[in-house]
Amino acid sequence: MNIRINGVVNDSIVDGESIRFTIFTQGCPHHCPHCHNPQTHDPNGGYEENTENLIAMIAQNPLLDGITLSGGEPMEQPLPCSILAQEAKKMGLTVWLYTGYTWEELLAKNDKAIQKLLHFTDVLIDGTFIYELRSLELYFKGSSNQRTIDVQKSLLQHSVVLWQKNIITF
Repeated sequence: MNIRINGVVNDSIVDGESIRFTIFTQGCPHHCPHCHNPQTHDPNGGYEENTENLIAMIAQNPLLDGITLSGGEPMEQPLPCSILAQEAKKMGLTVWLYTGYTWEELLAKNDKAIQKLLHFTDVLIDGTFIYELRSLELYFKGSSNQRTIDVQKSLLQHSVVLWQKNIITF
């Protein structure tokens, strides 16, 4: 299956915990002022890539702990993103996903492809980027309105459960 992307980063350390393969999807309806990735907004920009090619690239990197689906807006292409997430989980990788939609908006959509994608997602950063609420002190997100959600716990508890950063002690 094809997906429209803007590009990939093979070994990101800023798009979630540990070393990640980040896929920047193309197309975003939010158009947040001062967006970090404005080149991803145009749904006709970027290029088409086959999910099988992306999965092969992920499999070639033995250092990865996970993948990150970013954007653009991954929820505008939930079916190919769910395929990528499912295959990453089969490889034992974690899946992080950035979306401008809130958790509540995603659930209200009642979209089977979005539900499938959430099923394979570990951590979701939700909410639009708000420039006035930006902070460099936040872990893995740009503005304080955004939440870092533990998706699997949230699905089980039927309410938002925030993700807790792993603290390594010696």
